Amino acid sequence: MSLFKTVVAATINSGKGSSRNMRLRPLLSCAPVALAWDRGAHSQDITKNIQYISNEKVKLTTDPKTMKLDKQLNRPTCVMINWLLARQKHVMKYANLYLEQGFDVISVSCTPWQLMWPLKGTQLVAADLIKFMTANENDQPTVLHGFSVGGYVWGEVCAQVMDNKQLYKSVIDRVAAQVWDSAADITEISIGVPAAVFPKNKIMQKTLKAYMDYHLKTFHDAATVHYIRSSQLFHTNLCRAPALFLLSSSDPVGAERSNRNVYESWVKMGIKCTWQCWDRSPHVQHFTKHRDEYVALVRAHIRDHVVLAQQEKSRAHA
Repeated sequence: MSLFKTVVAATINSGKGSSRNMRLRPLLSCAPVALAWDRGAHSQDITKNIQYISNEKVKLTTDPKTMKLDKQLNRPTCVMINWLLARQKHVMKYANLYLEQGFDVISVSCTPWQLMWPLKGTQLVAADLIKFMTANENDQPTVLHGFSVGGYVWGEVCAQVMDNKQLYKSVIDRVAAQVWDSAADITEISIGVPAAVFPKNKIMQKTLKAYMDYHLKTFHDAATVHYIRSSQLFHTNLCRAPALFLLSSSDPVGAERSNRNVYESWVKMGIKCTWQCWDRSPHVQHFTKHRDEYVALVRAHIRDHVVLAQQEKSRAHA
């Protein structure tokens, strides 16, 4: 088993590195325009797992102790929590949905290794994220857009908030809208990780799934209990912003059943939820398969719960 784990770890860690400085066209409204590429956007690393993407090409420096940026851009922000081994060019396609509307994007990722060992992995990523959000809080709205295991990572963020509500709760309360694309629960983790690591190799998927099942049973205290707590916190989300669910009936990872459970839990808590479940489209590929509808849903969600809310707020202050 030790040799097998070494091979798996080497394979998992091989999925690193991506292109940088891919740029997009900055737009100023929610108008239905084509998602086109040009040289408008600039990206830079905040940590190994957090990247800042903006239409403005400005060099940012982060204080490693406080996570505070040396320049405050004072723009609305989208916190985008990505799926496993997401490629930069694919992340940028989603980031463009927000960049074109004048948002900056905080792109968050985690590796399969970090997912499998939460204490030294995803919990540190979650701690950095909430610390970064708190240190750079401004009067502009925040949108949360998560994919797949992003639901688990957000559960770990909620755990950080629960441990220090006085410091972090106000940041969560300022989230104006949330979008969940193919959110995966603990019950799908042993399906989702192999599919992400070996997307075209069914034999290796089965091999890694067998190890994941072994991992969940063997390392209960080091891993599984944290997955369970994160799942519980995701179902009782501290963020009460209006939510948009994007998924498909054919996706075994972001399963309809588990997403429906979350949806119903949030509705009971009074969270305004919008449900879009397509009949057939692969995991985190709904944007590709249903592009126009996906874009229209996200834009409408932002318009109704962020743009119009900000306009009403401005009129009230005036």
